Amino acid sequence: MAVPRSARIREELKREASDILRKMKDPRIGFVSVTDAEISSDLRHVKIFVSIYGTPEEKERTLAALEHARGFVRTEIGKRIRLRHTPEIAFRLDDSIERGHRIDNILRSVTSGENADGS
Repeated sequence: MAVPRSARIREELKREASDILRKMKDPRIGFVSVTDAEISSDLRHVKIFVSIYGTPEEKERTLAALEHARGFVRTEIGKRIRLRHTPEIAFRLDDSIERGHRIDNILRSVTSGENADGS
């Protein structure tokens, strides 16, 4: 079965954005991993979901640095992926990994007979 073009572009955007962020030298950007990308039907806008490791302050600082570097990331993606229009980029914080970890801890505490708050 053929994969739709938008799905292929989404995966390519995710891979390239991850590579670009990994190679950035900005000290404000902490440990960031790209978890997903969501592209509009006209391929003009993309939301890049990132998971950031650290304290809430570090996450805010990293997200602000990513927003500041949005133009650079867009330019790099335009060089790497040949599209008629390079999509506008928006970074979004993805806390699904943290939520999954928290749910896992709650389930473990319930099965071991502890309270959900760890006491």
